[in-house]
Amino acid sequence: MKATLKKLCMTILLLLTAMVPLTGCTGKSAVSPSGAAELPSVSMFAGDLQDIELPTELDWDRDKSMTIKTESFNGGIWQYTGRVEALSLKDYIIGSMHNNKWKLVGESTASDILLAFVKPNKTCMMVISESKMGKTRLTLYVTVDRTAASSLNPFGEAVSE
Repeated sequence: MKATLKKLCMTILLLLTAMVPLTGCTGKSAVSPSGAAELPSVSMFAGDLQDIELPTELDWDRDKSMTIKTESFNGGIWQYTGRVEALSLKDYIIGSMHNNKWKLVGESTASDILLAFVKPNKTCMMVISESKMGKTRLTLYVTVDRTAASSLNPFGEAVSE
């Protein structure tokens, strides 16, 4: 009887030990304990521009980015990379730019995807390209005419003086 109990304890111990690596996945479900779905990841903003939203899967590449600010002009080139699908990123960008009142004025797709957006005093060109390393690169070319912005009302319409 003692040997059978010892075998049973050893079997249970082995089963528990074998199940330990599987417990890391059990706590991550699509539904929280309260029954509500988990929120999607929050987006981030490009540079210090509060009207260009990007998915959090992209990482900013400081070495390949630059910004210029003067009294009359704001702008720069920002580069981001991440493991996202190029077409999915394109759809995300078009949706978020539309939500932030940007107008899509041009699009070209070849080996890279080029998107051009405008606002009354801003322009933004985006190039989406896939690398051989499985990452997608997003490059933003943004210009903001600060002097033109001073002659616009809150709706982006020219104010006559």
